[in-house]
Amino acid sequence: MMRDLSTEDVEALAVGAWVLGTGGGGSPYLGLLTMRRLYRDGARIRLMPPEDLADDDLVAVVSNMGAPLVGQERLTDSRNMARAVTLMEEYLGREFRAIMSVEIGGNNGIQPMLAAAHLNKPVVDADAMGRAYPEAQMTSFAVGGLKPWPLSMVDPRGVEGIVARVPSWTWMERLSRKMCVEVGSIASTCKAPRTGREVKDWGIHHTTTQAIALGQAIRRAQREHRDPIQAILDAEDGRLLFRGKVADIARRTTEGFLRGTAALDGLEDSRGRRFDLAFQNEWAVGWEDGVPRVMTPDLICVLDTVSGEAIGTETLRYGQRVTVIALRAPKIFLSQRGLEHVGPRAFGYDLDFHSVFEPPDARSAGGDTSDASLRGDPEARRTPDRMASP
Repeated sequence: MMRDLSTEDVEALAVGAWVLGTGGGGSPYLGLLTMRRLYRDGARIRLMPPEDLADDDLVAVVSNMGAPLVGQERLTDSRNMARAVTLMEEYLGREFRAIMSVEIGGNNGIQPMLAAAHLNKPVVDADAMGRAYPEAQMTSFAVGGLKPWPLSMVDPRGVEGIVARVPSWTWMERLSRKMCVEVGSIASTCKAPRTGREVKDWGIHHTTTQAIALGQAIRRAQREHRDPIQAILDAEDGRLLFRGKVADIARRTTEGFLRGTAALDGLEDSRGRRFDLAFQNEWAVGWEDGVPRVMTPDLICVLDTVSGEAIGTETLRYGQRVTVIALRAPKIFLSQRGLEHVGPRAFGYDLDFHSVFEPPDARSAGGDTSDASLRGDPEARRTPDRMASP
C-alpha cells in the first residue's frame, strides 16, 4: 500500500542513506535542504511498494552521476532531475508510472524524491544496489542481464543528451562517463527504463524503508544519549572493525570519479594498529596492518565515532575520530556473477572475496548463478596509478 512520507521520514532517510552509501552516493545534505524547501512549499512524496507495480508499468531509474566532491561544489537543483525524467519520456513517447533510485546510498537515495516532487509521481521502495557503487554495470539489473540503454543526461547549463543504444553495460559506463566529465563531472541522469516486472524480478526491494528505519535508529540513539554506532550494528546486524583517527587522506577527481586512499591510526581497543582504506567514490577495500580485512561487496562504512553519522570519501578530514563497520551485502552480489560485477577484482584488486560475515576459511563466491537463483532476491593492493578501467 502506498504511503506518504513525512518530513521526519525524509530527515531519517538522509541519515540512513548516507550510511548505506559506503562513503559515496554524494552527501545528502544539499538534497535534504532542497527537500525541506519543497515540503514547505506543499510537496509530498508517496512511497510505493514494488509489489504494487503492474508488470507493464514503466519505471524511471534516476541518479546523479559523477564525482562526489564536485557534487559538494554545485548546488542541488531538483528541476534537473525532473528534466532528466521528462527528457526520457519524450524520447520514449511514453510516461513513467513511478520513479526509483539506481542506488539508495547517499544523495542518490534522495534524487527520486526531488524528481517526484515536481512530477507528481510515486517513488518505488527499491533500488538496484542496496548501497552505492560507482559504475553503471554495478547494479542488480546488470547482473540480471537486462538492457542497459537508453540513458538521458541533463546539465544545469542546458546541455541535454541521450545515449540511445550501446552493446553492453560497460559501453554505457564508458560513454555516459565521458559525457559526464565534459559537463563538469556531475550531471542528472535517468537510466535505462525498467518495467514493473523487471523491478519486481531484479530490483533490491524496500531499501528506502530500510534507510528510513536506519536513520530513525541513529537519531533515536542520539536523542537518548546512547551509542549510535551500536544502534546501527543492532539494526543491521553489522560488524565493528576498527576505531581510530584519520592520519592521512589522499584523493583526486579523475575520469569522473573521486579516487584515493585514507590511513587511520588506532584508538581505544584498536590502539597500536593501522587501518588503510582505498576508494573509488565508495570505500572498496580495507587493510588492517597490511592484511585485507574487508572488501566490496560487503558494505564498508566509515562513521563519526561520536555522532554515528556517515563520513563520505569527499568529506573525510585529517584528525577526525572515526569508526569503521561492515554491513551485509544484498545476496545477489554474493553470487559468482554478482562478484564479477562488484567484487574486488571489478575494482582492480587481485583479491579473492572473503566476507567478514563468514568464517575466515569460507568462500562466498560460487554456488548457483542461474537466473532462477538470483531473480527477485531482495537481499595484492592496487597502486594509485593502476586504476580500473570502465
